[in-house]
Amino acid sequence: MEKPVRVAITIAGSDSGGGAGIEADLKTFAALGVHGTVAITSITAQNTYEVTDVHDIPPNMVFKQIEAVAVDMGIDAGKTGMLSNSGIIEAVVRAVEKFGFPLVVDPVMIAKSGAKLLRDDAVEVLINKLIPLAKVVTPNAPEASRITGIHVKDLDSARKAAKKIVEDIGAEAAVVKGGHLTSSRAVDILYWKGNYYYMEAPRVERGCTHGTGCSFSAAIAAELAKGRELPEAVRNAKKFITTAILYGLRIGKGHCPVNPMAWIHLPAYRYEVLNEVQEAVKKLVGNSDKLRKYMPEVGMNLVMSLPPEYAKSINDVAGVKGRIVKYGDSIRPVGPVKFGVSSHLARLVLEAMKLDHSIRAALNIKYSEGIINKAREKGLSIAFVDRRKEPRELKIKEGGTMQWLVREAYKVTGRIPDIVYDVGDIGKEAMIRILGKTAREVVEKLLSILS
Repeated sequence: MEKPVRVAITIAGSDSGGGAGIEADLKTFAALGVHGTVAITSITAQNTYEVTDVHDIPPNMVFKQIEAVAVDMGIDAGKTGMLSNSGIIEAVVRAVEKFGFPLVVDPVMIAKSGAKLLRDDAVEVLINKLIPLAKVVTPNAPEASRITGIHVKDLDSARKAAKKIVEDIGAEAAVVKGGHLTSSRAVDILYWKGNYYYMEAPRVERGCTHGTGCSFSAAIAAELAKGRELPEAVRNAKKFITTAILYGLRIGKGHCPVNPMAWIHLPAYRYEVLNEVQEAVKKLVGNSDKLRKYMPEVGMNLVMSLPPEYAKSINDVAGVKGRIVKYGDSIRPVGPVKFGVSSHLARLVLEAMKLDHSIRAALNIKYSEGIINKAREKGLSIAFVDRRKEPRELKIKEGGTMQWLVREAYKVTGRIPDIVYDVGDIGKEAMIRILGKTAREVVEKLLSILS
């Protein structure tokens, strides 16, 4: 009978900073739709740049935690992280032999900060006793070098190490991760049943990497728990961890942590933003009689961005494809609300968001002195920017004008104002731009001015 809920277990240390260890693993399990359980092996006093203390859990208590989960819920797949000492490794070996669940072994030896997380005398126990029980082992290049004795520095040496872990040491499969390799792309090499599989992704420049190995191995375990074949599980985990790195959390003074929750936050926020802009566009159309006379020659648009931690480019800003235009006695959107269809307003919002994270939306209407006067009466903050002063090198740079407009407006008001306007320049239509936290708030500001 098919289980309605799959169960995965992380057998690993706790990271008090929340970026790696069981904390990262549980976020990963949740994001991938499996129920996460734990057997804590060690408690670390840890943040993004150092590990200041470690307290190991007694080995029998580690075994008891695994047993408590196995006899009640069953374990569909498990993963190991920090195992610290030989006694803990022996306890995990005993549990895996007794309960027989597929195990992903992440051979954690060194923390991102450089702290040693596996004692020297425990390495041989890991190699000789635990790895032979593994469904798959997921070392990075330094770990693969330590396990196999092969200096792993490129794809060829990574292939040799992966094969040795399987054929000489006894794991069912091995993934040698490509983060430390010299290839131009991040290439992970899976060796399984005599075949090599290559999982590629672009290298993320300045990406957050604290907790990368933990989340990657946890993602494989989650996919195995759901019944995926190993190559598919690793391939999905590669996509997952690339997203988690790209949208890492810029916190702390050291190596910023990956963001496993990006996997579910991104589609949720995109759905939310699309709905928000669609509802705001309906409000605009419903007030056509008030708005038609303020339609710019280039048309109107209304945009809203994903939250700042997920907004990387104009493709993360939703707007109206083809803009909003006059249509008889009313106004009408030319196309649907989609991401990546606005250039100017999207760039305006992205730049404003750098200075004020709460500003995520904007719309444009044609310049009217009456609108500006009414906005002042309403107490809105207003910044005039003289486009004739825009440096030539910014005028010819893609997106440069919007960046300059926002920065100049910020100089005028000391904040991101409600309204940024200009009276045009040669070949440039005079324009009013209204900014706010949401698409509906921006529309409400405009309607309030016109009321």
